[in-house]
Amino acid sequence: MGGCARARWAAAALGFLGLLCAVLGAVMIISVPSIIKQQVHKNVRIDPNSLSFNMWKEIPIPFYLSVYFFDIVNSHEILQGQKPQVRERGPYVYREYRRKSNITFNDNDTVSFLEYRNFEFQPDKSNGLESDYIVMPNILVLSAAVMMENKPMSLKLLMTLAFTALRHRAFMNRTVGEIMWGYDDPILSIINKYFPDKFPIKGKFGLFAELNNSNSGLFTVFTGINDFSRIHLVDKWNGLSKVNFWHSDQCNMINGTSGQMWAPFMTPQSSLEFYSPEACRSMKLIYKEAGMFEGIPTFRFKAPDTLFANGSVYPPNEGFCPCLESGIQNVSTCRFNAPLFLSHPHFYNADPVLAEAVLGLHPNEKDHSLFLDIHPVTGIPMNCSVKLQLSLYIKAVKGIGQTGKIEPVVLPLVWFEERGAMEGETLQKFYTQLVLMPKVLHYAQYVFLALGCVLLLVPVVYQIRTQERCYLFWSSNKKGSKDKEAMQAYSESLMTSAPKGTVLQEARL
Repeated sequence: MGGCARARWAAAALGFLGLLCAVLGAVMIISVPSIIKQQVHKNVRIDPNSLSFNMWKEIPIPFYLSVYFFDIVNSHEILQGQKPQVRERGPYVYREYRRKSNITFNDNDTVSFLEYRNFEFQPDKSNGLESDYIVMPNILVLSAAVMMENKPMSLKLLMTLAFTALRHRAFMNRTVGEIMWGYDDPILSIINKYFPDKFPIKGKFGLFAELNNSNSGLFTVFTGINDFSRIHLVDKWNGLSKVNFWHSDQCNMINGTSGQMWAPFMTPQSSLEFYSPEACRSMKLIYKEAGMFEGIPTFRFKAPDTLFANGSVYPPNEGFCPCLESGIQNVSTCRFNAPLFLSHPHFYNADPVLAEAVLGLHPNEKDHSLFLDIHPVTGIPMNCSVKLQLSLYIKAVKGIGQTGKIEPVVLPLVWFEERGAMEGETLQKFYTQLVLMPKVLHYAQYVFLALGCVLLLVPVVYQIRTQERCYLFWSSNKKGSKDKEAMQAYSESLMTSAPKGTVLQEARL
């Protein structure tokens, strides 16, 4: 009896434990998604108490700027009207450091900040040195020539004399370091001396001089603390709700984020929109495919074909015109009216006429397309590669002798890639807290539910087995009683005396 009692108690205990597990699993299935969502909301907003705040404040991801120059092979022939030929040089790689300062939390659920950047040359990652010489268009001379095209002939002749006196030609031979970070130019010195408020560039002139040890403007973005639906969206840039570089309200809008983090819980229907001070405009990337980065699920976003399309191909871009061929964007209005154009490297995804006009260009998707890999649950970038090209529109201008017989052409100057990928301790921490733990909770809820169902079967099976044993015992007892009665009746029949008539009949036989 003691063994049976213990068995009953054990079955009851396992059944109770199973009930608890099943209830816990069911509760987790209902509550875990909301808990994860709540934790993500709490930790991706711009709040000093959130997990991602330090990552937002001082990006721990190593960023690299890789720069490729288009070295002019036939500068003399270009002046005679021949097709330009270029040779790609590089990459010249720089480690990029970013840090935010002047962080100010405002009363309207926004935070303002300045982000400073500085660059450090990496010889071991580069294919060349900053002392390498590159033949490039003289941007100041050729830009000024195009800008003076419709001015009086007397002014153009005066400019020709000035260029001649200062020994300025259409093409220059400068080092990588000078082209990147600046060189002293006598034209700028004269302009800044006699017309100090007429030209915004002070000191040295270089393609990336304004980026090094400087900020990209005062951003004011929504923190998401009070209104999560607007998290990371730009409220103002340099105090402006929209810019005035372009010719339509849509093109002047400041949309999206500052380009570092996006709203969480993305779907394939989501897009990445951000404002780029360098491009003077907002850009939108579209979903391409799902993937994995170091075990972390990601969504890859790419540039749409219409990003740099001209107004005739994509009417919403009409505000960025005047335009040339499709696939390049005129940025002269935000670059001192210099005829500069922004595009994908090697004129990838642009009108083929542009690449055919310059020998040495080989556009292809693998080398020249841009992408961002985003963790869709948090909206945090895991891996990114942004590639852009800067080109100069050049042509012969009557009255300015330095331009010779140059045929009109959009000539590539440089293309660059900004690449960054999460790695090391930051990647491990991110994976553990935001990928591994949610995954463990996701599977645990079903394990608890399944285990609970199994344990709930134990008392049921025990009860069935107990009833079977009772039935067999009852059946065997009933059969034994009948056999015992039969044996007793037989024994009594043997002990009973036979009738005398019967005995006499047997004796006679």
